[in-house]
Amino acid sequence: MRAPIHININENQKIMYQKFQLSKPIEGNVAFVKMPDGTSIHTITSGSGKTTILLAHGYGFSHLEWNIIVERLNQLNYRTIVFDQRGHGKSTIGKEGISSSSMASDYKNLIEYFNLEDCILVGHSMGGFLTMKFLLDNPDMQHKSIKSCVLMATFAGDINKNNFQNRLQIPLIKSGILLKLIKWNPIGHLFGKSLIGEKPDPELIRAILEVFLQQDHSKLVPILKAFADESYYDRLKNITIPCAVAIGSKDATTPPFHTDSLVKEIPNSTRIDIKGKGHCLNAEAPDEIINAIKLMDK
Repeated sequence: MRAPIHININENQKIMYQKFQLSKPIEGNVAFVKMPDGTSIHTITSGSGKTTILLAHGYGFSHLEWNIIVERLNQLNYRTIVFDQRGHGKSTIGKEGISSSSMASDYKNLIEYFNLEDCILVGHSMGGFLTMKFLLDNPDMQHKSIKSCVLMATFAGDINKNNFQNRLQIPLIKSGILLKLIKWNPIGHLFGKSLIGEKPDPELIRAILEVFLQQDHSKLVPILKAFADESYYDRLKNITIPCAVAIGSKDATTPPFHTDSLVKEIPNSTRIDIKGKGHCLNAEAPDEIINAIKLMDK
């Protein structure tokens, strides 16, 4: 385990929330990749360079959560691949349905489809949970296909542990009640605010609600169940590639104690603490996530 890195963001630094507009597409080569069970995964490849960054978004979002980061990575001469997780965005659900196993297997099939070697896998929240599941299920792909990973604002299961917010919100999502409530501006604002750290920007809250309401959550209930019912902490020692684990100090969805366990159990891990930021580090602290990716590109 490497020494932790602590990042204090200068309050004068402009975090470009206003550019986090979900109507702004990620430009690149679009491909719909067929999975063995018939699922069609929507992907966009952009940029060029020796190192490919495969970016996996969080629950209830889509590939568009990466639009700021992709633009900057491409400027740094990285090739990026973003995709909509099974059942999200423009991706469909095949015969195997929604589960941690079926969704993690999509990672394997995407890596084989694009013939990736020595790439960096970045997983946010659910994307990190599935990244760890994928790495544990496919140890032969560690080091060769995936040389390192960045786990941001994430967990290895047991999501309800010591977390009143998740115990409240997840059942409301499962029932469909939350989706109705957050359409009412005061409740929607509170929900969006719960995902962000200090000084939440109204534009970022609007963007979160916009993309979250675009998903058909009724089909995604099994993965929400997996977050709470499954746990991979006792297997994390089998992840042997270098990993950066980034966490915002104000993250209420995946509190820092999850990061404590990840860094403790993953042998070659580096902890990155980002002061004052919450769960949406892709928008709240894009430069810090890019720096984490660069750190793993060695």
